[in-house]
Amino acid sequence: MADQYAQNGEDSRPTEIPAIRWEEPPEGPVLVLLDQTRLPAEEVELVCTDASALVEAIRSLAVRGAPLLGIAGAYGVALAAARGFDVDEASTVLAGARPTAVNLAVGVRRAQAAHRAEFAKSGDTGRAAAAALAAARQLHREDAEASARMAERGLALLEELLPGGGHRILTHCNTGSLVSGGEGTAFAVALAAHRAGQLRRLWVDETRPLLQGARLTAYEAARSGMAYTLLTDNAAGSLFAAGEVDAVLIGADRIAADGSVANKVGSYPLAVLARYHHVPFIVVAPVTTIDPDTPDGASIEVEQRAGHEVTEIAAPQVPTAGAEAGGGIPVAPLGTQAYNPAFDVTPPELVTAIVTEEGAVSPVTAEALAELCARSRQVSIG
Repeated sequence: MADQYAQNGEDSRPTEIPAIRWEEPPEGPVLVLLDQTRLPAEEVELVCTDASALVEAIRSLAVRGAPLLGIAGAYGVALAAARGFDVDEASTVLAGARPTAVNLAVGVRRAQAAHRAEFAKSGDTGRAAAAALAAARQLHREDAEASARMAERGLALLEELLPGGGHRILTHCNTGSLVSGGEGTAFAVALAAHRAGQLRRLWVDETRPLLQGARLTAYEAARSGMAYTLLTDNAAGSLFAAGEVDAVLIGADRIAADGSVANKVGSYPLAVLARYHHVPFIVVAPVTTIDPDTPDGASIEVEQRAGHEVTEIAAPQVPTAGAEAGGGIPVAPLGTQAYNPAFDVTPPELVTAIVTEEGAVSPVTAEALAELCARSRQVSIG
């Protein structure tokens, strides 16, 4: 079996380039993003000078991942304010850029509220823009802190469920520092297990259709010196059958009030496999991913993406005659229709636990989630 073996020495951060940062060059403030569509081949940055450029980056998945989308949305509002654009208009466009990830709208609303409050108080556009930026920076810091607490709580849960260490963890999509102000959500737990000498193997689903596991999680695991193995999504069942999976760790883009979890498509089949094989299925996400206004899984809007993401293999540096609009190498006949949902929804009864920075919920019920959210609000107010 082809493996990437753990390396000796100090762990390195999965990338030296931050996923997102605010800069203020002489020509005006900008938001700088690590273009995740170009990884792992090259580390290239995108510079956004307005909200429309950021919206395009969000839709193209140059910037992605639920927590990071919240941070990006907040910075996008601050950018619009600092450059003199209509903040409410920018906020509306940003919040709707990707419908499933609730964190995006949460981040946008937070910076927008700070801008409105300061402008109502002082009537000064400069001070209002500064307030929006301060809100974005605060959210960025809070996410880094939440990431560290989720890693700690997730590792404690693993030790409780699987005493003795030597964990073989299966993960799906990408949930590391590329999606966070810190070291991520589910990946941060696996990284904590690795640092504690408790990770035997990280199984990395390639994660169709955009290969975010192969391109991004494997990239982060390699940079962190973790023992990992990449597998195709449809090979996961054989791993479970062979008894090679001790736990499944995934992130979330939206958690409904009843505990239904929307995550990258392919997560639901893993939950079914995990239940059949009596393997813990654990969701790791910040409290902001829990949406009390979405009552259940059926109410979650699942983003449908372009068919060429399935019918082509992306190869931006290889020109191909007759390629479709996606610009990749065709792997299906021209004109083939593709079913390409970005996410699927896992019902709460298949989720062993939801781990947040404020604590873990198990079993997953509407009442337990509501209590967790109420406790989180009290901590924030305090």
